Amino acid sequence: MPIKNNSLNNVISIRGAREHNLKGINVDIPRDQLIVITGISGSGKSSLAFDTIYAEGQRRYIESLSSYARQFLDQLQKPDVELIEGIPPTIAIEQRTCPPSPRSTVATVTEIYDYLRLLYARVGTPYCYQCNCIISRQTIDQMVQRIMEIPQKTRIMLLAPLVKGKKGEHRDIFQSILQKGFVRARVDNVIVDLKTIPKLARYKTHEIDVIVDRLIIKGDIQSRLYDSIAACLELGEGVMLVSREQEKTWTDDILSERYACPKCGMGYEELSPRMFSFNSPYGACANCDGLGNTLDFDPELIVPDKHLSIKNGAIEAWQNWGSLTQAHYDNQIKVFSKISHASLNTPFVKLSKETTDALLFGTKGFEGVIPNLKRIYEKTASERILKRLSSYMSYRTCSSCKGARLRSESLSVKINNKSIYEIMELAIEDALRFFKTLKFERQQAQISGQILKEVKSRLCFLMDVGLHYITLGRSSDTLSGGEAQRTRLATQVGSGLVGVCYVLDEPTIGLHPRDSEHLLQTLNTLRNNGNTVIIIEHDEYTIRHADYIIDLGPGAGERGGSIVAHGTLKEIADNPNSLTGQYLNQTIKIELPGKRRNINLKHSIEIIGASANNLKSINATIPLKTFCCVTGVSGSGKSTLVNDVLHRSLARSLYGSQKPPGKHDKILGITHIDKVIEIDQSPIGRTPRSNPATYTRAFDLIRSLFAQTTAAKIRGYTAGRYSFNITSGRCEGCKGQGIKKVEMHFLPDMYVMCEDCNGKRYNKPTLEVAYKDKNIADVLDMRIDEAHKFFKNIPKIERILSTLNDVGLGYIKLGQPSTSLSGGEAQRIKLATELSRQATGKTLYMLDEPTTGLHFADIQQLLKILHRLVDLGNTVLVIEHNTEVIKTADYIIDLGPEGGINGGEVVATGTPEQIAKNERSYTGRFLKKALKYSNCKNC
Repeated sequence: MPIKNNSLNNVISIRGAREHNLKGINVDIPRDQLIVITGISGSGKSSLAFDTIYAEGQRRYIESLSSYARQFLDQLQKPDVELIEGIPPTIAIEQRTCPPSPRSTVATVTEIYDYLRLLYARVGTPYCYQCNCIISRQTIDQMVQRIMEIPQKTRIMLLAPLVKGKKGEHRDIFQSILQKGFVRARVDNVIVDLKTIPKLARYKTHEIDVIVDRLIIKGDIQSRLYDSIAACLELGEGVMLVSREQEKTWTDDILSERYACPKCGMGYEELSPRMFSFNSPYGACANCDGLGNTLDFDPELIVPDKHLSIKNGAIEAWQNWGSLTQAHYDNQIKVFSKISHASLNTPFVKLSKETTDALLFGTKGFEGVIPNLKRIYEKTASERILKRLSSYMSYRTCSSCKGARLRSESLSVKINNKSIYEIMELAIEDALRFFKTLKFERQQAQISGQILKEVKSRLCFLMDVGLHYITLGRSSDTLSGGEAQRTRLATQVGSGLVGVCYVLDEPTIGLHPRDSEHLLQTLNTLRNNGNTVIIIEHDEYTIRHADYIIDLGPGAGERGGSIVAHGTLKEIADNPNSLTGQYLNQTIKIELPGKRRNINLKHSIEIIGASANNLKSINATIPLKTFCCVTGVSGSGKSTLVNDVLHRSLARSLYGSQKPPGKHDKILGITHIDKVIEIDQSPIGRTPRSNPATYTRAFDLIRSLFAQTTAAKIRGYTAGRYSFNITSGRCEGCKGQGIKKVEMHFLPDMYVMCEDCNGKRYNKPTLEVAYKDKNIADVLDMRIDEAHKFFKNIPKIERILSTLNDVGLGYIKLGQPSTSLSGGEAQRIKLATELSRQATGKTLYMLDEPTTGLHFADIQQLLKILHRLVDLGNTVLVIEHNTEVIKTADYIIDLGPEGGINGGEVVATGTPEQIAKNERSYTGRFLKKALKYSNCKNC
């Protein structure tokens, strides 16, 4: 159904798109509109949006650049499409998490930190970090007095800094120094004679200081000091260095005509943006290199079980060594007991803090466990010992900067009594409030005006995408996929680009329904700026407010890839072929359970005093053998409670995990469960060799089945012959992957079918063995529903394939590479794997937003699986915002009332009907509508 005006200026015209499972689709997408692409999981949404539209738009933009520029950019493969016209440059904002860089924060990603550094450098007030006095300029008299306070007979050098951290050979600098009569300089901390000009690396940064004078401190040098200091200040443009010898090492003090403490005389360099960068050596804390934490020995890992006594092995790091080392440690324990008079039979948890500190950190006559381990760690060359000692270490807050990442000089610069680190610790909404109320005098107001405008606009964009609760200094690798995507979205809005096509993947991930409206306003702002916004989305609110909708289907995998319907909301809702339309017009809906399970709060897991992050020492009860949902607005503390506190505590208790749980008093009822399993949407593998068959272990059974055939026995083939990782059976041309990567240098890299095996992954002899007329490659190429029938007489294989069918994955191939599976498909494979195992009835399943990437129909399928797990006697605990899921729960724990510091409380608990009646609960307000649509009799 083409749109009325198909001018190339008004539409993106696509013809014959066949990427992945797309069936040669034709569609005209209106430009400068908000477009939603929807459809069930695996129907081809990402193939159309990212692998076709984004890939082609990006490819054309890159090809317009010079060949020199192109070599530095990632090349995208040309999509399988006959024609795309009218496509503008494209930008993808995906739901992937940020790269694991500890130096990347919300403020750096959004460029807010760049403006903050500039603001502090231009209008910040420097204070002395020792005396807390405002920094003032020093006179030459004060400088002379300061130098004369250095102990007598100390050797000193007076230097003028000329080059600091700049690249180049600097030959002109050296010539200038010689012309002025100076013969020595300190270059990159090495003293050199300038009779021969030093040859410096052109592309490396250097430091050059002129040595103006060398003296020994004594009473008659004051007159000489005045002349030398004046020369230093003239050369160094108001700044000089006093380098003094202390115990055969030289240390520098900065003296400045511009910045110095009037009380202690400490000199400071002039404020510059790099002073506030934790990625620069001029701003970063020297102890932690700007990371805010250091790797150190952790008492919690050294003494993992505090209920043990010292005699019974509480100090795990001093246990199970070689005989000589163990004898030494046993003797050290006796020495400690004698010195401290501590009982070796008392449980560690009952020892006094004074005793445990002496044991761990040392006391007179006893080295201490941690100093001992540090000494060995620094001296040993044994990889085995290093590996073991590393297991007792964790990242701990830096002792020098206390996690602030910056030097003391940088942290002592204040604006309105706040350092730049204190600003970074503010939540977005608090930071915006701070900058809105910030006032400067006339000159400072003029300097800061544009900077503040940029900071406040970016903070507003972050507020609009529902990230009000996140702190500016939060490490970007701790953001969820949805939070990371919305952070990048806010950055794009701030960039002010026009004429671009933005492609987004479910921007509503992690958003409570209350926050979706603000996000939609941001998307509309992008559109209204003259951009095309294409989003893959399943959120009903967003779909209903789109300008244009494309519904893909009708099924998934090979049964999908076609456009079922496209047009306005009304056209989709009125189209009988559109599954999405049937959910939108309520022809099909997710029904309430016929009867909710009985809640027995006595048979439960009880969290007491959870106070990690923003949790306000709350108690929460999770009834066992139920389907339980944890809800609340974004940032209310759901992930902290479920993942950081509960999951980590259970993992440590049941499996000995080393990850420290979030702060809490205790957890009761752990003995009621024997397993805790976290099921997320992360990939089931990272290479093409991983697939549904390998993940579910069905492939192990299939390989054994082939090894038992007569032909295999005659040839001496074992199950290992059919592994992708063993050279005997796989195709060596492609290493068992079936495809080869061809590097094209300036052109996009290409993936082609392996010509040796024609994509079958195995060598010819291996493929000659058949089971029921099918070789191993034929089996891997079967759809799961076909394989289920094929192996119906092999119970163990049939059981696994049956559960994969039950979770709606019959359409994918048994050997489909994991890299081509969507997040929803990966999660359902994990669920099917759990369903295929023998149930103990004592398992706790934990899922964080399992509806991510799922269509209404997929959600209905998912709910059947989750309730089936509960029917087997297990407990399912879900963090969720989707009211279609929440309304089917047996029990709800709603956190809030807001996000960040205004959250972290238990707002309401109970059944969906009880939550819907709670006027304080935001979840309840939206749940009330969902229950009403479901014809709930108790609402």
